[in-house]
Amino acid sequence: MTIRVLLADDQALLRATFRILIDSDPDMSVVAEAADGQEAVDLALDHRPDVVLMDIRMPGTDGLAATADICARPELSDTRVLILTTFEDDENVAKALRAGASGFLGKDVGPDVLLAGIHTVAAGDSLLSPSATRALITRFLAMPADDKPPVAPERLSLLTEREREVMALAALGKSNHEIADQLVLSPLTVRSHVSRTMTKLNARDRAQLVMIAYQSGLVRPNLEG
Repeated sequence: MTIRVLLADDQALLRATFRILIDSDPDMSVVAEAADGQEAVDLALDHRPDVVLMDIRMPGTDGLAATADICARPELSDTRVLILTTFEDDENVAKALRAGASGFLGKDVGPDVLLAGIHTVAAGDSLLSPSATRALITRFLAMPADDKPPVAPERLSLLTEREREVMALAALGKSNHEIADQLVLSPLTVRSHVSRTMTKLNARDRAQLVMIAYQSGLVRPNLEG
């Protein structure tokens, strides 16, 4: 199945470069291009892409606001947003994840990393680039945003003990295989636990599941990291 990608960047040359790269992958195709955040939202509604490759800094509606708008729309529940920007700092990472982004990469990544990142978020997994360290990200995720209260711990009562255990390990940045090894389970069983947990908590993807884990208090951030 072809991954349908929407490009959102105010630089036409970069969009053209990304289009050539993405269209070179037989499993992907670019369905539309947007020069600002509002156009990205409008085109996402028109084309229902699998992944939006979103720049943060754009004129008018920026990428963070556009990401929040896209992720809040029920009709775009199957669309994932991958933030791609030169402004790779911890606060923007946290803002992007709070807005609903599934991943975050710097514009200096290589072609193979970018294509792999699109595949990753299209599959429902989260993606954080190596320089966006987990310890620093979780400092911000654990703090309530100014306009959004922290997640109520009572939501976790919907989960089984095993689901909470798997969710906590996922929030620590462990892959399904690493969780499986630690809990002596099969990777397929772990994936099933993660999937059921996302369904119960109405999480769009693994990135949002990680955010809920910290904001509900299931996992405490290392504030000394």
